[in-house]
Amino acid sequence: MRTRVRIAAALLLLLGLGGCGSLPQRGEAVNSYMLEAVFAPPATAASHAATVLVASPREAAGFATARMGYVKTPHKLEYFARNKWVDTPGKMLTPLLVKALESEGGFATVIQGPSRMRGDLRLETEVVRLQQEFLTQPSRVRFTLRAQLVDVKAGKVLATREFDAAEAAASEDPYGGVVAANHVVQQVLTQVARFCAEHVPPAHN
Repeated sequence: MRTRVRIAAALLLLLGLGGCGSLPQRGEAVNSYMLEAVFAPPATAASHAATVLVASPREAAGFATARMGYVKTPHKLEYFARNKWVDTPGKMLTPLLVKALESEGGFATVIQGPSRMRGDLRLETEVVRLQQEFLTQPSRVRFTLRAQLVDVKAGKVLATREFDAAEAAASEDPYGGVVAANHVVQQVLTQVARFCAEHVPPAHN
Protein backbone atom coordinates (compact mmCIF):
# COMPACT_ATOMS: atom_id res chain seq x y z
CA MET A 1 0.00 0.00 0.00
CA ARG A 2 2.76 2.45 0.93
CA THR A 3 4.53 1.68 -2.32
CA ARG A 4 1.43 2.58 -4.30
CA VAL A 5 1.04 5.84 -2.40
CA ARG A 6 4.66 6.75 -3.11
CA ILE A 7 4.24 6.00 -6.81
CA ALA A 8 1.07 8.09 -6.98
CA ALA A 9 2.79 10.98 -5.19
CA ALA A 10 5.72 10.79 -7.60
CA LEU A 11 3.36 10.92 -10.60
CA LEU A 12 1.57 13.95 -9.20
CA LEU A 13 4.89 15.71 -8.68
CA LEU A 14 5.93 15.03 -12.29
CA LEU A 15 2.62 16.37 -13.56
CA GLY A 16 3.03 19.49 -11.45
CA LEU A 17 6.43 20.16 -12.91
CA GLY A 18 4.96 20.23 -16.43
CA GLY A 19 4.36 24.00 -16.26
CA CYS A 20 5.72 26.52 -18.71
CA GLY A 21 8.58 24.51 -20.09
CA SER A 22 6.80 21.22 -20.74
CA LEU A 23 6.28 19.98 -24.28
CA PRO A 24 2.74 20.47 -25.60
CA GLN A 25 0.70 17.30 -25.74
CA ARG A 26 -0.89 16.09 -28.95
CA GLY A 27 -4.03 18.09 -29.67
CA GLU A 28 -3.06 21.03 -27.43
CA ALA A 29 -3.23 24.43 -29.15
CA VAL A 30 -0.03 26.43 -29.56
CA ASN A 31 -0.45 30.22 -29.62
CA SER A 32 1.62 32.13 -32.18
CA TYR A 33 2.35 35.84 -31.78
CA MET A 34 3.83 38.61 -33.92
CA LEU A 35 6.16 41.48 -33.16
CA GLU A 36 4.46 44.62 -34.44
CA ALA A 37 5.11 48.35 -34.42
CA VAL A 38 3.23 51.22 -36.02
CA PHE A 39 5.18 54.14 -37.45
CA ALA A 40 3.45 57.22 -38.83
CA PRO A 41 4.18 58.27 -42.43
CA PRO A 42 6.90 60.95 -42.64
CA ALA A 43 5.40 64.39 -42.00
CA THR A 44 7.96 66.13 -44.23
CA ALA A 45 10.05 65.31 -47.28
CA ALA A 46 13.02 63.00 -46.76
CA SER A 47 16.03 64.81 -45.33
CA HIS A 48 18.65 62.24 -46.39
CA ALA A 49 19.42 61.28 -49.98
CA ALA A 50 21.41 58.23 -48.92
CA THR A 51 20.06 54.78 -49.67
CA VAL A 52 20.12 52.51 -46.61
CA LEU A 53 20.24 48.73 -46.80
CA VAL A 54 18.81 47.02 -43.72
CA ALA A 55 20.72 43.76 -43.31
CA SER A 56 18.94 40.78 -41.76
CA PRO A 57 19.54 41.01 -37.99
CA ARG A 58 21.79 38.45 -36.38
CA GLU A 59 20.59 36.73 -33.21
CA ALA A 60 22.59 35.93 -30.09
CA ALA A 61 22.69 32.37 -28.81
CA GLY A 62 19.31 31.33 -27.46
CA PHE A 63 17.31 33.81 -29.55
CA ALA A 64 17.71 32.41 -33.08
CA THR A 65 14.41 30.59 -32.59
CA ALA A 66 10.68 31.21 -32.72
CA ARG A 67 10.43 29.93 -29.14
CA MET A 68 9.53 32.63 -26.61
CA GLY A 69 12.18 32.98 -23.94
CA TYR A 70 11.64 33.82 -20.29
CA VAL A 71 13.81 34.05 -17.17
CA LYS A 72 12.68 32.98 -13.70
CA THR A 73 16.16 32.35 -12.33
CA PRO A 74 19.09 34.71 -13.09
CA HIS A 75 21.23 33.50 -16.01
CA LYS A 76 18.80 30.69 -16.90
CA LEU A 77 16.87 31.07 -20.16
CA GLU A 78 13.75 28.92 -20.51
CA TYR A 79 11.00 28.75 -23.14
CA PHE A 80 7.21 28.70 -23.02
CA ALA A 81 5.84 25.40 -24.32
CA ARG A 82 2.49 26.45 -25.79
CA ASN A 83 3.34 30.00 -26.86
CA LYS A 84 5.76 31.05 -29.61
CA TRP A 85 6.58 33.76 -32.11
CA VAL A 86 5.48 33.30 -35.72
CA ASP A 87 9.16 33.50 -36.73
CA THR A 88 12.55 34.28 -35.23
CA PRO A 89 12.95 37.79 -33.74
CA GLY A 90 15.44 38.78 -36.44
CA LYS A 91 13.09 37.95 -39.31
CA MET A 92 10.19 39.76 -37.66
CA LEU A 93 12.31 42.84 -36.97
CA THR A 94 13.65 43.36 -40.52
CA PRO A 95 10.51 44.94 -42.07
CA LEU A 96 9.90 46.93 -38.89
CA LEU A 97 13.40 48.42 -39.11
CA VAL A 98 12.67 49.45 -42.70
CA LYS A 99 9.48 51.23 -41.62
CA ALA A 100 11.26 52.92 -38.72
CA LEU A 101 14.02 54.30 -40.96
CA GLU A 102 11.48 55.60 -43.45
CA SER A 103 9.34 57.23 -40.77
CA GLU A 104 11.74 58.33 -38.04
CA GLY A 105 15.08 58.45 -39.87
CA GLY A 106 14.11 60.68 -42.75
CA PHE A 107 15.62 58.40 -45.41
CA ALA A 108 14.14 58.55 -48.90
CA THR A 109 15.14 55.03 -49.90
CA VAL A 110 15.38 52.07 -47.54
CA ILE A 111 16.07 48.58 -48.87
CA GLN A 112 15.26 45.39 -47.03
CA GLY A 113 18.05 42.84 -47.19
CA PRO A 114 19.13 40.52 -48.49
CA SER A 115 19.28 42.43 -51.76
CA ARG A 116 21.55 42.72 -54.80
CA MET A 117 21.59 46.48 -54.25
CA ARG A 118 24.40 47.63 -51.99
CA GLY A 119 23.08 51.00 -50.87
CA ASP A 120 25.17 53.91 -49.64
CA LEU A 121 24.82 52.88 -46.00
CA ARG A 122 24.15 49.53 -44.36
CA LEU A 123 22.48 49.01 -41.01
CA GLU A 124 23.67 45.86 -39.24
CA THR A 125 21.94 44.73 -36.06
CA GLU A 126 22.04 41.89 -33.56
CA VAL A 127 19.25 40.77 -31.23
CA VAL A 128 21.12 40.45 -27.94
CA ARG A 129 18.02 39.45 -25.93
CA LEU A 130 14.24 39.47 -26.10
CA GLN A 131 12.87 37.84 -22.97
CA GLN A 132 10.18 38.10 -20.33
CA GLU A 133 11.77 38.38 -16.91
CA PHE A 134 9.88 37.07 -13.88
CA LEU A 135 12.53 38.38 -11.50
CA THR A 136 10.34 41.25 -10.29
CA GLN A 137 6.64 41.84 -9.72
CA PRO A 138 5.19 42.64 -12.18
CA SER A 139 7.32 40.78 -14.70
CA ARG A 140 8.92 42.81 -17.48
CA VAL A 141 10.09 42.28 -21.03
CA ARG A 142 13.65 43.27 -21.85
CA PHE A 143 14.80 43.93 -25.41
CA THR A 144 18.43 44.63 -26.28
CA LEU A 145 19.54 45.40 -29.83
CA ARG A 146 23.07 46.18 -30.99
CA ALA A 147 23.23 48.44 -34.06
CA GLN A 148 26.07 49.38 -36.38
CA LEU A 149 25.88 51.84 -39.28
CA VAL A 150 28.36 51.22 -42.09
CA ASP A 151 29.41 53.52 -44.95
CA VAL A 152 29.46 51.00 -47.79
CA LYS A 153 31.38 53.13 -50.28
CA ALA A 154 34.01 54.23 -47.78
CA GLY A 155 34.19 50.76 -46.25
CA LYS A 156 34.11 51.97 -42.65
CA VAL A 157 31.92 51.81 -39.57
CA LEU A 158 30.30 55.16 -38.83
CA ALA A 159 28.84 54.38 -35.42
CA THR A 160 27.94 51.52 -33.10
CA ARG A 161 25.51 51.55 -30.19
CA GLU A 162 23.62 49.09 -27.99
CA PHE A 163 20.00 49.91 -27.24
CA ASP A 164 18.25 48.43 -24.22
CA ALA A 165 14.70 48.91 -23.00
CA ALA A 166 12.33 47.17 -20.61
CA GLU A 167 8.61 47.45 -19.92
CA ALA A 168 6.40 45.94 -17.26
CA ALA A 169 3.94 43.32 -18.45
CA ALA A 170 0.24 44.01 -17.89
CA SER A 171 -0.34 40.37 -16.96
CA GLU A 172 1.86 37.56 -15.67
CA ASP A 173 1.52 35.37 -18.74
CA PRO A 174 2.97 35.08 -22.26
CA TYR A 175 0.33 37.39 -23.78
CA GLY A 176 1.18 40.13 -21.29
CA GLY A 177 4.79 39.67 -22.39
CA VAL A 178 3.86 39.97 -26.07
CA VAL A 179 2.12 43.30 -25.52
CA ALA A 180 5.10 44.63 -23.56
CA ALA A 181 7.49 43.30 -26.21
CA ASN A 182 5.71 45.24 -28.94
CA HIS A 183 5.99 48.43 -26.88
CA VAL A 184 9.72 48.08 -26.27
CA VAL A 185 10.37 47.08 -29.89
CA GLN A 186 8.71 50.25 -31.15
CA GLN A 187 10.65 52.31 -28.62
CA VAL A 188 14.02 50.80 -29.52
CA LEU A 189 13.51 50.89 -33.29
CA THR A 190 12.58 54.56 -33.11
CA GLN A 191 15.85 55.20 -31.28
CA VAL A 192 17.78 53.16 -33.86
CA ALA A 193 16.30 55.15 -36.75
CA ARG A 194 17.25 58.46 -35.12
CA PHE A 195 20.71 57.10 -34.33
CA CYS A 196 21.22 56.34 -38.03
CA ALA A 197 20.01 59.79 -39.06
CA GLU A 198 22.45 61.44 -36.65
CA HIS A 199 25.43 59.66 -38.18
CA VAL A 200 24.83 60.15 -41.90
CA PRO A 201 28.05 61.62 -43.38
CA PRO A 202 27.70 65.06 -45.03
CA ALA A 203 28.59 63.49 -48.38
CA HIS A 204 25.36 61.45 -48.25
CA ASN A 205 23.00 64.29 -47.27
